[in-house]
Amino acid sequence: MIKNVLKGKKILITGASSGIGKACALALAEYGVHLLLVARRIRRLQQLQQEIIQKHHIDVAIYETDISNRSQVTALADDLRAKKITPDILINNAGLASGLSKIQDGNFDDWDKMIDTNLKGLLAITRLLLPHMIERNTGHIINIGSIAGHQVYPNGNVYNATKFAVRALTEAMNIDLVDTNIRVSSIDPGAVETEFSQVRFHGDKERAAKVYEGYIPLSAEDIADAVTYVLTRPPHVNIREMLVLPTAQRSATVIGRTHTK
Repeated sequence: MIKNVLKGKKILITGASSGIGKACALALAEYGVHLLLVARRIRRLQQLQQEIIQKHHIDVAIYETDISNRSQVTALADDLRAKKITPDILINNAGLASGLSKIQDGNFDDWDKMIDTNLKGLLAITRLLLPHMIERNTGHIINIGSIAGHQVYPNGNVYNATKFAVRALTEAMNIDLVDTNIRVSSIDPGAVETEFSQVRFHGDKERAAKVYEGYIPLSAEDIADAVTYVLTRPPHVNIREMLVLPTAQRSATVIGRTHTK
């Protein structure tokens, strides 16, 4: 019965080529939805598209789009509009951390990358798709936030700022949409073992691996499960915010590293 709630829905996922975005695509494919997968790495998207179609025989469209590039996001929205496609669900998953340093030592390129992706990219795709949801008076937006949007941690400064902004935008969107049936939710993970830390440390796999040593972190599939739960609630239920942590993690900076994987 729950699966029928999503059957046939058009779901657009940004950052869908890996990590949480990919896990969401694979999980939601089981519900008979139509997927619109957006990411920069087209080859990974093509592989994911083939995998899902072969297994579930559903419609999967892919878009090579850098969410931090306004013109590319506009082109994506124009293409959807030309094809008369309005997503029923938008999952703003694309995001990254780049660098880990004190504000006085920060790298401008790292800052721009995080702000352009985590904040401006989310704003652009939402701004361009939301009016069409409003026209139909139905839809659901899920912003993938972070515990970093609840608690600042050492050297996280600008990444923290972008995720605090995502949390504020989720709250603001809900207020702006009060007279509609459109729901807006934020799912805020703690430590999730994906490519996240590799990106943060500019490809240093050894340093990235140490982030997850000594405990069992969340998996991308754990967050996809949370996304599915939020999306399958009755229309009168809006889970505005969900903070999801591994059991070993009790705050942004307190993690018990006494368990082996």
